[in-house]
Amino acid sequence: MAKRRKTARRHHGLQVLTLCISTTMVLILLGMVVFSVLMARNLTAYVKENLTVTVMLRDGVSVNDAHLLCRDLYHRPYSRNIDYISKEQAQKEQSEAMGSDPSEFLGFNPFVATLEIQLKADYVNRDSLNLIAKELKQNKKVSDVAYQEDLMDKVNTNLQKINVILLVLAVLLTCVSFSLINNTVRLSIYARRFAIHTMKLVGASWSFIRRPFMKNMMGIGLIAAVLACGVLGGGIYWLTIFEPGVLNVVTWIDLTIVGASVVCFGLIITALCSFFSLNRYLKMTAWELYKI
Repeated sequence: MAKRRKTARRHHGLQVLTLCISTTMVLILLGMVVFSVLMARNLTAYVKENLTVTVMLRDGVSVNDAHLLCRDLYHRPYSRNIDYISKEQAQKEQSEAMGSDPSEFLGFNPFVATLEIQLKADYVNRDSLNLIAKELKQNKKVSDVAYQEDLMDKVNTNLQKINVILLVLAVLLTCVSFSLINNTVRLSIYARRFAIHTMKLVGASWSFIRRPFMKNMMGIGLIAAVLACGVLGGGIYWLTIFEPGVLNVVTWIDLTIVGASVVCFGLIITALCSFFSLNRYLKMTAWELYKI
């Protein structure tokens, strides 16, 4: 008898370990999807906010007038950052890039002072840029406005495709993950179906029978979530070491969202799976339990 109990405990412990490992693997996958979606969203904003609109100033505009224009543009809702580049600075940068100074054979500085405007991500689209360019050109201090319209269109199109793909992938993986965890939980409860039926025969209510099973499964889900968070945290730390630029598109808020999502998934999915699986066996008669 003692040997049989020991074997049963070992078998139950193996089932718990298998359920914990499988749930952990699924939660790691879900965490990676959530992290990818958040990273894609931040990357979209990062790329958009680093695209530049160049405002060329007229020759008669003084440095003070240029700074006043900068201050005025800073208060516009679309401005994120503005850099003033004087004629001298533009000449120096272009001379270093070309390896020669054009003013030496032209006799004058051919470059103009410019403002490099970085827009907020919400305004980096064709319609907004056309309105902004039209507004800027009406200023008497501005001679022309230039931006890479085709590049911005390609960036927006590609980023939208990436976001759609990630969203579809997230939905599919969520469904697959729920199915995998549900099957694992169902197998675990299946092994104890006769104990459930015995409790039902002695008059225990369904809620009383469900309570310990659901607590046990949610405890396993919580342990699996903690393990998954540890693995994901280690993976992200390794990624930041080998690619420090990731820190530009990943924040602590995003990491907190990923961790909270994994924990919520672990608790909710195991609770729902155990609830539906238990209800299935609670509805069965003894004869039906022997037939499955």
